[in-house]
Amino acid sequence: MAARVGLTGGIGGGKTTVADAFAALGVTVLDADVIARRISEPGTAQFERIVEQFGAGIVDEQGRLDRAQLGRIVFASKPQRELLESILHPPIRAEMHDRAARDAGRYCILDIPLLVESGQYREMERVLVVSCSRDVRVRRLRRRGMKPAEIERVMRTQASERQRRAVADDVIDNNGDPADIEPQVRRLHDTYIELFG
Repeated sequence: MAARVGLTGGIGGGKTTVADAFAALGVTVLDADVIARRISEPGTAQFERIVEQFGAGIVDEQGRLDRAQLGRIVFASKPQRELLESILHPPIRAEMHDRAARDAGRYCILDIPLLVESGQYREMERVLVVSCSRDVRVRRLRRRGMKPAEIERVMRTQASERQRRAVADDVIDNNGDPADIEPQVRRLHDTYIELFG
């Protein structure tokens, strides 16, 4: 069984860049968002439950979930967000832990955006937070085309930088150049190999 390193950070903080850097070193990365998309494809039990709870208006012309529309609904309403999480989180969590248990590496990365908010950080052998200031994150998200109100809605649903850092065992700073990520990841990789060897 591979040790579980929970990776998290706020939207726009560069968590995917960090996960990719670990993957480039041969580390297994289990991405909660990727699993969420797969288990909510048409024909799955989760897809049926989501449509049943949120209505046919969240299905696009191709018969798939209109994720943008669903996002607008859940980020505007805590009860709706919690309803969606109650449908998706248990099977995502089960799959991630099952795959980590079968992984042959010394450790694997569990990329979980809501690691702190969901309390799942308590299930990890190590918690790694990608730290980035709010201003930098907002600038990055604006460049991606997100509107200020949309950014604010999403950020309001996420843990604060202080809350994430409070449970972190390790922190990667991503306020600077993307090239600064790789050496930080390499140092942590060496640390984890030693810790979990």
